[in-house]
Order: sequence, then structure tokens, then C-alpha cells
Amino acid sequence: MSGTPAPAPWLPTAPCTPGDRCAAHPADGTAPQGRAPVALAVLRLAAGLGTALLGILLAPAAAPLPADARHALVRLWVRAVLRAFGVRVRVSGPPAARPGGPLLVVANHISWLDVPLVAAVLPGRMVAKREVRGWPVLGTLAALGGTLFIDRNRLRTLPGTVRTMTGVLAGGGRVVVFPEGSTWCGRAAGRFRPAAFQAALDAGADIQPVRLDYRPTHAAAYVGDDPLGASLWRIVSTRRLTAGVRLLDPLPGGRYPDRRTLAAAAQRAVASDSANLPFSSVHHRASSSPAAASSSLTPS
Repeated sequence: MSGTPAPAPWLPTAPCTPGDRCAAHPADGTAPQGRAPVALAVLRLAAGLGTALLGILLAPAAAPLPADARHALVRLWVRAVLRAFGVRVRVSGPPAARPGGPLLVVANHISWLDVPLVAAVLPGRMVAKREVRGWPVLGTLAALGGTLFIDRNRLRTLPGTVRTMTGVLAGGGRVVVFPEGSTWCGRAAGRFRPAAFQAALDAGADIQPVRLDYRPTHAAAYVGDDPLGASLWRIVSTRRLTAGVRLLDPLPGGRYPDRRTLAAAAQRAVASDSANLPFSSVHHRASSSPAAASSSLTPS
């Protein structure tokens, strides 16, 4: 992710940068969406941050609720935050695997927006790099959401993180991982690192591949040394930013002999899906199938 010191040599590194042809700002070959008026952008920024802060204040009251009720509240709240920031969400695909059961959700990684975007459909325990904890507002939200923070520069901590993930899944929970290990521009993509998939195998959990897509891509892409504040302003000042969440066919973990084979299968599923498939409304998707379903993981 952006805004961090030079990564350790074993960490995945995307070649995408804010100024290259892959994720150039502001022109990247997508159909021009236009810029929102400054007044509207400021209003979106204030509304989005205000809605996020309201969730922080109300989070303690929701803590005693059953998991299903908390997930429903998270979905509603995160959708409200995204809508306040001017992001339209579209969801398509079959229902999530084993509703109510353990589930490892894996998705391609384009932006910090991926985290609330997945939470709007399949909320669960996110796995995120430790630096996210220090982000203003977003870090607090991540911590309150039960994010599993990992120090990617200390490779020896990875087995402990995998054991924690296994415990969450074995208890019937849901874990969300972005196994590329770094953000990519949405045109280029990285290899799925297999470590997280070991937790699914150990816990007997299914894998739910998810493809994320943004239009225009450049408005959401958060790569290289792109400052978080600049990324947020670019999002709220885009006239019409659409985020797509496509749920792909679930993968039964028990059918695969090892984590590398399973990771490769999930990567193929996400990579082979067409980003040009039409989106259905998130509200329609939620009402037709209550997908019960909160970033980057180090390599194995």
C-alpha cells in the first residue's frame, strides 16, 4: 500500500505507480467521467468522514449484538459511508458459499476502498498490514472492525497470523484477505500468495473469490507513493465513481491438495472473470440474497 517505507525484499511489490500508463492520474484511457464541482466534493468529504466517525461512536453499542446482527449493521453503515463519498456500488454473481459457515474471502487489491467495498457485501475479519492501524479515522475503523494486523517486515510473525485466521475460521467466522500482498492498478495484477489459504485448509473452510473493479479505474487506484489524502480527494471529486463487486463461484477447500494449488485456483478464478460483466444494484443484491457475509498479507 502507499505511503510506507521501502518494503522488505521478500514482500510483493507492484510495478504500478500513480503516473504510469497503468494507473495514470487523471487520464488513463477510461471514458471521461468529469470532475464534480468543488462544493460537491467538499460536501462528500465532510459527509463521508462524518458517517465514518458516527460508526466509530456507535460501535461499542453494537458489540454485544449477535454476529448476524453486527454484520447487517456493518453492511448498512459501510454502504452509507461509500455513498456519502460519492461511490456507487454494484454487486453481481452467485450467493456466497455456505451462508453462515466459515469462509475465506479473497479479492484482487486495487485501492484502500477495497476494504469498505468488500465489507459492504461480506463483512468479516480483515487481514491488513500494521501501518493501516495508524491511518486517521480509517485505522480506528479497521481496529474496531476486528482487523487482524500483521507486521509484514517480520516474516516470523506470519505463522502466528495464519494460526489466528485458522481459529477465526474454525469458530465459524469469516476472514477477508487480499492475497496479492500489495495494491495493483486494476489492469496489472499480482500473484496470489498462498499463506492465507493454509488457514482455510486447516479449518475446512470454503473460499469465496471476489473480483473488484472501479470505473474510472484511475480515480480509485491507490498505488506507489500516492498519498492517502490525495486519493481521498480524487475519489470525492470524481463526478461518478462506480465500484463493482463480483462474487465468483465458491471453491471448496477440501478439493485441493495444498495451499499453493488452492491459491492458484482462486487467482485463476479472479483473473479469468470479465470486468465488463454488467453490475446489479447492491440494494437489489442484498434484498434478493442476504449475503451475510472486515490488507495485505505477506508471502509464505
